[in-house]
Amino acid sequence: MAERTRGDPDWDHHLREFLDQFYGADGDLDQQFSMIAEDPGFVDDERADAFLGGVGEHLARRWHLPEIPEWVRQERRYLDWPMFYPDDPTVRRFLVAVAPPAFRVRLIFTGPDPLQRARFPYHRGVVEFPVR
Repeated sequence: MAERTRGDPDWDHHLREFLDQFYGADGDLDQQFSMIAEDPGFVDDERADAFLGGVGEHLARRWHLPEIPEWVRQERRYLDWPMFYPDDPTVRRFLVAVAPPAFRVRLIFTGPDPLQRARFPYHRGVVEFPVR
C-alpha cells in the first residue's frame, strides 16, 4: 500500500482496490489474514497512517480473522486529535456514538461500517445504528 502510494499519493484509491480484493476472498480467513498481516508501511500522512491502522484492526475484528496484526498498534497508527468522516459538524455526535472501536481508539469517527464497497459481503449483514 505505502509503496503504491509513493508513486501515486491517492492512498484512498489504493485502499478501495485493496478492499475489493479483500472482500473477493470472503470466507477464506487465512487468505484474508495474509492480506493484512504484513505492515503496509507509512504514507507520511498522519490521517492516512492512522486510518490504515484502523482498517487493519477493523477488518481483523469484523471478519473474525485468526489474529490482529501487530503493525496496527504502532504509535504512528493513532492520532492526537479527532478526525471526523464525514467532517460535518451536524453529524459529529452520531459519528462518536457509532464509530467502530478500531477507529474510535484512534480518534477517527466514522459511520458504523465504514469500509463498505460494491464487493462487500452484504449477505453477512451490515452494522446498522437506528436513527431516531
